[in-house]
Amino acid sequence: MPQTTILVVDDKANIRRLLQDYLTEQGYRTLVAENGREALYVARAEKPDLILLDIMMPEMDGYEFIRIYRQEKATPVILLTAKLEEMDKVIGLELGADDYVTKPFGLRELLARIRAVLRRVNGGAPEKNTLEAGDLAVDVERRLVTVSGRPVNLTPSEFSLLTALMRTPGRVFSRLELLDALPGEAFEGAERSVDVHIRNLRKKIEPDASNPHYVETVFGVGYRFAGQEPT
Repeated sequence: MPQTTILVVDDKANIRRLLQDYLTEQGYRTLVAENGREALYVARAEKPDLILLDIMMPEMDGYEFIRIYRQEKATPVILLTAKLEEMDKVIGLELGADDYVTKPFGLRELLARIRAVLRRVNGGAPEKNTLEAGDLAVDVERRLVTVSGRPVNLTPSEFSLLTALMRTPGRVFSRLELLDALPGEAFEGAERSVDVHIRNLRKKIEPDASNPHYVETVFGVGYRFAGQEPT
């Protein structure tokens, strides 16, 4: 299956670098441009599947980029704007943008917006509501977890970590990435709080928490969902 390509357009190098690194880790092919003029060149040559577009940029701003590119392609666009005025967002949407996020934004929120827009545009199926591995089953919509048919009570943080890991088995998540997956006040905690949640999660879902089959530690990096059958 072809890799989804995302073009990040922002005049700030640190934002371009942050988003390129994060989206690449999420499995996307990620391109960058520092203004609308460069973005036109890259978009015409590479034909991205989605564009993350800053509004206020030198040489050619986001509005002008949309005016020109919308005459050529219907590629979905998510605006990245530091402006708080409602009219700025309205102008962008009227020009053809599909969604917007206001800076500063969380990476997890942005990823959710990207996935939602791509699903709408491509008519793709939503993320699975049932996750299974061995004798472990998760009903995401009803927030129910069972092990060998036995219900298991997880805290909101434990549930968020488990579903994040199970959606991409085998992928290694850093503690910082998993911290970003935690709800509410968890954002204020230290990365090491993830270790505490993982330890408690293992006690509830693993046959032997000291020898985990599902949630594995990748030393020096973080964790991954292995999805092994307990022996």
